[in-house]
Amino acid sequence: MQCLGAMDSVRVAPAASLSVSGAAPVGKQVNSTTPLHLRNSTGPLPGSSLICTLPNAFFFTPKLPSHRTTSFCCFSVLSPELKTTLDKVVTSHKVVLFMKGTKDFPQCGFSHTVVQILKSLNVPFETINILENELLRQGLKEYSSWPTFPQLYIDGEFFGGCDITVDAYESGELQELLEKAMCS
Repeated sequence: MQCLGAMDSVRVAPAASLSVSGAAPVGKQVNSTTPLHLRNSTGPLPGSSLICTLPNAFFFTPKLPSHRTTSFCCFSVLSPELKTTLDKVVTSHKVVLFMKGTKDFPQCGFSHTVVQILKSLNVPFETINILENELLRQGLKEYSSWPTFPQLYIDGEFFGGCDITVDAYESGELQELLEKAMCS
């Protein structure tokens, strides 16, 4: 049996990768009633079966084109310990930015944009470099139900990514929210 993260796809043969899709939103637990489907690059795999056995894991058995059967198990990377740690981080600071790089050396244009906005507003903020820890990076995607970075948290709540932050900054909404957060 091979294991992979809930967001990963697996190469099982030349030019045949498998992935899981379904009705479960990112970050939500998979259970025995969650419809999930196996797909490859050409569409759903006929004969695939899914068995849910644990709250944070699921197992599936795809029927491969060669009629061989391989089992995979997918685990949620957002463990209870990681969730507790993230809860503490986002609630212990008024403004937290999970980003690629650091506030002094952003390694992504989107992260750089959000850093510049926060600096222009003269707001104290903490940054966490998600490039230093792949488990943190994948776990945050589940934690926030948001697939990309940067991720901005204000007053313990997920605010959004770069586009949402830029729009809120341009409309004045971000300034108002940050003022309220700094006063609370």
